[in-house]
Amino acid sequence: MPIVTIDKASQLSLPTELLARLGLRTGDAVSIEVQDDGLMLRKVVSPKPLSDSFSRNSNHIQSEETQTLKDTVARKNLETRMQFIKGVGPKLSELLSKRGINTVEDALYFLPLRYEDRREVRPIQALRPGFTEVFTGQVITSTSKTTKGGRGFFETLVGDESGTVVLKWFNSNATFMKRIWKTGRRGVFTGEVSQFGYQREVHHPDVEWLAEEQDVNKVLAGDPVNFGRIVPVYPLTEGLNQKVMRKVMREIVDLFTVSIQELIPKFILNPMRLPGLRDALRLLHLPPTDGMLDELNSGRTLAHQAISFDEFFFWELGLALKKRGTALEEGIPFQVTHCYTKQLVKLLPFELTGAQRRVLSEIKNDMMAPHPMHRLVQGDVGSGKTLVALMAALVAVENGYQVAIMAPTEILAEQHWHTIHSWCSKLGLETALITSGLKGKEKAAVLARIADGSAQIVIGTHAVIQEKVEFARLGLGVIDEQHRFGVLQRGILRKKGINPDILVMTATPIPRTLAMTLYGDLALSVIDELPPNRTPIRTQLLFENKRQQVYESIREEIGKGHQAYIIYPLVEETEKSDLKAAAQMAEHLNAEVFPDLRLGLLHGRMTPEEKETVMAAFKAREVDILVATTVIEVGIDVPNATLMVIEHAERFGLSQLHQLRGRVGRGVSSSRCILMTPGKLSEEGEKRLRVMTSTTDGFRIAEADLEIRGPGDFLGTRQSGLPDFRVASILRDGAILEQARQAAFDLLASDPELIQTGHVPLRKELLRRWGQRLELGAIG
Repeated sequence: MPIVTIDKASQLSLPTELLARLGLRTGDAVSIEVQDDGLMLRKVVSPKPLSDSFSRNSNHIQSEETQTLKDTVARKNLETRMQFIKGVGPKLSELLSKRGINTVEDALYFLPLRYEDRREVRPIQALRPGFTEVFTGQVITSTSKTTKGGRGFFETLVGDESGTVVLKWFNSNATFMKRIWKTGRRGVFTGEVSQFGYQREVHHPDVEWLAEEQDVNKVLAGDPVNFGRIVPVYPLTEGLNQKVMRKVMREIVDLFTVSIQELIPKFILNPMRLPGLRDALRLLHLPPTDGMLDELNSGRTLAHQAISFDEFFFWELGLALKKRGTALEEGIPFQVTHCYTKQLVKLLPFELTGAQRRVLSEIKNDMMAPHPMHRLVQGDVGSGKTLVALMAALVAVENGYQVAIMAPTEILAEQHWHTIHSWCSKLGLETALITSGLKGKEKAAVLARIADGSAQIVIGTHAVIQEKVEFARLGLGVIDEQHRFGVLQRGILRKKGINPDILVMTATPIPRTLAMTLYGDLALSVIDELPPNRTPIRTQLLFENKRQQVYESIREEIGKGHQAYIIYPLVEETEKSDLKAAAQMAEHLNAEVFPDLRLGLLHGRMTPEEKETVMAAFKAREVDILVATTVIEVGIDVPNATLMVIEHAERFGLSQLHQLRGRVGRGVSSSRCILMTPGKLSEEGEKRLRVMTSTTDGFRIAEADLEIRGPGDFLGTRQSGLPDFRVASILRDGAILEQARQAAFDLLASDPELIQTGHVPLRKELLRRWGQRLELGAIG
């Protein structure tokens, strides 16, 4: 069988026997058809050119076919499994797989963790503390030692003509080390230099041993991957070392960067002076000798920016397509009749804020449009989002449609149901609550009411999107605390109706860069005004030695006729934890601290009925102090509660602390939040708590939280709908995200279907990367 080879430039070379069989000569045109089981080659037999334009068109078709073949081959190359790469094999590929490196493409995007400057070999006397240095020397002494605290370590003294330096290893095998680090042995050493008093030390250095009389310069020149340059340092796993990793990555970069496709048009990249992807990846794996070490280590080189831009661009292009697709879909053009909304306004004991009215106007305009609404409403704790959602729901109900409201927890779903049900019953409307706790006949009855349309507003947890839940006529879906749900859950809710409107709400203020990444396909409304009856909350940070003072403050508030919360991070104490836990502390407080007061306990392990009983008693002022875990984080509204004490406040995230604090200050009386901590605070913990005491502005708190914790933890879950970028960071690369978003939306405005020459590969790559995640099947 004739063998066809592909060279480094992705060109096909056909053997002479195959040329003869096809009747081809050098210069003949060949048509190539990509089939499932291979490539079909045919000689192109053309009559004489009829015109220059025909000839140009024919050449264009041939070049397009050639390009398609090149792209297919390049993609196959990038999908090559690591075990088939020279020098890898099954054992090493298994280790690489533990770091997520399964294919050539994975390896190219597996960027170094940091970089070391190995451009210069320094005399020992010239070694600089705080720098990673390369030096040569001879082992003078080696011995096992013990610190004053009883910790064992191995120490070697190495010297050259200029001086000596101490090398140390902790938790090492002394017998093995003595056998390796023999007196008189010469080597090349690399490591970070530390200064302790007058003594310089290098801990756990790399070593390249030299044979007797071997010239050090020849050794270094013979290993250009590890010496004489800025060297990449990769994240490793047990059994894998840097030398092996660098060798493998060098092989990958040399052979396969040519297979990386440059898809983003040059007219987008050139104004930003960004390199192409191939050059960017090569520069980051094999930095030039004149590279800037600080820029490389901070991830701020043009090469880093180019890869970040590429990742952001395709994500934002997907969001732009999704947004445009929604605008083209046929939706429900609702009529605003004010049949129920005006009645509700008359029933309210307060007036809507200007911000609520503005956001409602934006929502109503969307609902009246002929395409589906996709809007995100952001509002700080207590800004009145639930009422806005109810008003939108009433517009749908006025038009004969049902509404589904989905919340992340049972307690929040129940809270929404109680609030909405109390208003709707006065308007003569039917509501239903569906959670995973519903069983048997009770569940069947609720499902039947939803299916026949008699339940006009359905409130629940993710149980709302279960297969068995069928709506008669769903017109509006409301998702509360959207960051707890992924993009796909939003899509599932939409499929419960025929292109229903979608309203997404969050009480977690989301910084702009994160909002663009998560919700770039949604229109944004912000309720940036609190109701006039909300009072400022004073926040204090107190340590354990002030506990008696805190208990006196609680008594004082209850003496004024108010109520208090005490929040704990755990339900029950465990042997491993020194944290105070809600269940045990409730007993202690009831028996020894506040025996004359009425205490209630609320936590996530209680049944919905138990939770409801406790909350009803607290609302009815039958309970003075509610001891609780974070189940009260969202949705609990008790205006008479004016004091919150949060135990072990250092264990909570900033957004969570802000949400908890928002449970007080909901009435006309002044309110306080006391953050209790044992006193042993990490730098990060202290930074968080100081932010809490300095501001009550949700957006400032969110920005600080995002910086401290990073996006995944900020959102409360790694499955939060956040895209998995390999290199891009929404914290570091916020400006690049803005540019990528603008470029993606502008490109789509000029070519809405991505069908112009040069844009079709963009569409294919977009589907490959994000098609399933963003449900972009329709653009294929």
